[in-house]
Amino acid sequence: MALTFPFAAIVGQEEMRLAIQMLAVDPTIGGVLVLGDRGTGKSTAVRALADLLPPIKVVKDCAYGCDPAGSSFCEPCQTHQETHKLKTEMRAVPVVDLPLGATEDRVVGALDLEKALSQGIKKFAPGLLAQANRGFLYIDEVNLLEDHIVDLLIDVAASGENLVEREGLSVRHPARFVLVGSGNPEEGELRPQLLDRFGLSVEVRTPQDLDMRVQVVRRRDAFERNPTAFRAEWEAANTKLRQRIVRAKKLIHDLQVSDDLLLQCATLCHKLGTDGLRAELTLLRATRAYAALQGDTVAELKHLRAIAPLALRHRLRRNPLDDTGSGVRVQRAMEEVLPA
Repeated sequence: MALTFPFAAIVGQEEMRLAIQMLAVDPTIGGVLVLGDRGTGKSTAVRALADLLPPIKVVKDCAYGCDPAGSSFCEPCQTHQETHKLKTEMRAVPVVDLPLGATEDRVVGALDLEKALSQGIKKFAPGLLAQANRGFLYIDEVNLLEDHIVDLLIDVAASGENLVEREGLSVRHPARFVLVGSGNPEEGELRPQLLDRFGLSVEVRTPQDLDMRVQVVRRRDAFERNPTAFRAEWEAANTKLRQRIVRAKKLIHDLQVSDDLLLQCATLCHKLGTDGLRAELTLLRATRAYAALQGDTVAELKHLRAIAPLALRHRLRRNPLDDTGSGVRVQRAMEEVLPA
C-alpha cells in the first residue's frame, strides 16, 4: 500500500485544510467539494485525511464494516445477531477512491464470477460503496463523472443503503459514506443534484508567493525521495492534529448553539436565496464543528462568520446581473444581515 503525504506537511491552502478537519470532526456536515487549479494539492490533502481519523469499532470480519451499536446491519450480521452476540474489532476509517472509469458493477458490487465459474456458488462480491460504508468516498475529477454513476451515488447517498438486484442476486447492505470530490471547474460543471450533496465547498488557487512555492516543491521532493523518513519527520505534527480532532469530537456532543445563532443562520440563508433548508442545517453543523476545533464550548457569531463562505458559496443561484464571485456575495450578505 502506497504511503500518503502527511496532512500536517501540506503548505498553505488553509481553507481546504480547515474544511477537511471539520469533516473529520463531524461527517454529518455532508462532505466537501474542492475545486481549483490543477497541481494545487487537492487530491493529496483528501488522501491524507485517513491519517487524521481515529479507528472505529466494527463487527468482526464484516465486509461492510457494520456498526455493532447501530441499527442498520447487512444481512449476514442481521442473521448472526439474532442467534449470537456480535464480535467486534477496531478498524481504520475507510477512505476509498472511486476512479472515473469505474463500471457500475465495480461501484455497487456484482456476482463473484470466479466462485460462480469454479465452484458453482452464487455469491455477492461487494463493490466500492460497501468498502466506503462508515467512511469517505473520494472522487477525483468529480465533474467528469458519468451521469449514470452520478444518479447511482445520489440515490445511495439519500437512502444510506445500496440495493443490488441482478444476475439472480438480491442484496441490500448499509452504505453510509461521506462524499469528497475534487476537480477543475474549467473542465466541466457538476450537476446541481450532486452539487447539493456536498456540505462544504472550497476554492483553491496556485500560490503566488515565491517562498511558499519553493517550500511546496521542497517538501514534495523530500517525500518522493524517502516517504518513510519524511512521514516519520512529520509524525509528531500529524499526531497533534489527530489529538485536536479527537478532542473536538468529544466537545461537539455537548456544544451549545443558541436560538439567536440559529436565527442568524436562517437570516443569512434567506438573504442569499438558498433553496430548501439543507443550507441552514449544514451551516449549523459546520459552525458547531469549527467551534469545537477551536476548543470552545459555545458556538458564536465569530464561528458562523468564519465558515459561512465554505457552507454557502456553492448553493447560490446564478445572477446574470451580478458577475462577482459567490464568496464575495456571501461576504456581502453577512455584512448586511449579521450584527457587527
